[in-house]
Amino acid sequence: MTIGFSSRATRSTCVLCVAGLLTLAPAAAAARPVRPDAGAPGGPRAAAPQPSLLDRPGTQVRLHPGAPAVPDVSALAWVVADAGSGDVLAAHDAHRKLPPASTLKTLFALTVLPVLPGGLSHRVSTEELSDIGPGSSLVGVVEGRTYQVSDLWNGVFLNSGNDAVRVLASLVGGWSATAARMQAEARALGARDTHVLSPDGYDAPGQVSSAYDLAVFGRAGLRNPDFARYCARIDAMFPDGDGDSYGIMNTNRLLTGADGVEAYPGLIGIKNGYTRSAGNTLVAAARRSGLTLVVTVMNPQEGGGLAVYEETRSLLDWGFGATGRVDPVGSLEPGGIRPRPGPESAPTTASAQPAPGEPGRPDTGVLLGTAGLGAGALALALWLRFGRLERD
Repeated sequence: MTIGFSSRATRSTCVLCVAGLLTLAPAAAAARPVRPDAGAPGGPRAAAPQPSLLDRPGTQVRLHPGAPAVPDVSALAWVVADAGSGDVLAAHDAHRKLPPASTLKTLFALTVLPVLPGGLSHRVSTEELSDIGPGSSLVGVVEGRTYQVSDLWNGVFLNSGNDAVRVLASLVGGWSATAARMQAEARALGARDTHVLSPDGYDAPGQVSSAYDLAVFGRAGLRNPDFARYCARIDAMFPDGDGDSYGIMNTNRLLTGADGVEAYPGLIGIKNGYTRSAGNTLVAAARRSGLTLVVTVMNPQEGGGLAVYEETRSLLDWGFGATGRVDPVGSLEPGGIRPRPGPESAPTTASAQPAPGEPGRPDTGVLLGTAGLGAGALALALWLRFGRLERD
């Protein structure tokens, strides 16, 4: 049974509603408490937002008196941020555009995980494993073998397998389409420094990201339960080509404690990387006493191949010790720095000169809406294609 209203009744009801609202509005305004600082002459006012320092070159930090000094690290760029609030506690050349290596797989996972359920089964074709770059890190995907998508994600997060990335990308439209989706996802998150050409992070002329953007990706990843579970996994079994399986271990030494690197207490992931052009890169997150920090370190210039872990360790230690004793120098939120109460602390900077201006960011709402529509269409297509296959 359908219940309808006449147009006259509808108009009458609307008139009565408006009249009621107009009658109640003065009473509501009168009942609303007036803040003592709301425009009162000479009264206290909320502190103005502090300007972001993240576009400036050099090390940026706003230390309170007695706060610990920022450690001296050799990385070309780094960021220390509160994963909960998004506050950037300190940074060095946060927006410097550098090759990201396999830390770009964080953006790949953010883009593809939501539309590619882990329970799908897929038989790998020869074409899907073509064009893998020489010297790529591999987990050992074999053509003709059927894998659970969750196995392939283990290969991406633990072994940094470019072969697993190739197969997963083929399931969501192919290499170029995946790169385009990753680019849109980065912009929707407010990550304006990233240019995606190779979804696995393999060196490609013009492919760059920044310590800031990678921290944004790491923080966003922790909000996805699947991402958080995969990036924290120390080891797993991976199917081989003969119907058996073998063990793989996470290559993030700060998580596993391998190769003489002491595991960091409270570490919860996220992703490491290395290429000749990028050097060693790492996005790491750790939790202590209810606080979660995200740290990005890009290309240490001293200390050898394991320096990225030790420099990350020192920045995590500093961040946990400095929390509550510094004012943020920026924010990982798309809108920039959030308002903070209290007087502004004087910034400590390596250079007072602002970085050259950059074009404005695309409208985040538009990008998020577009990405949402695309993800929905892609999920429907995947269901139509794989709905008949096995699931966990």
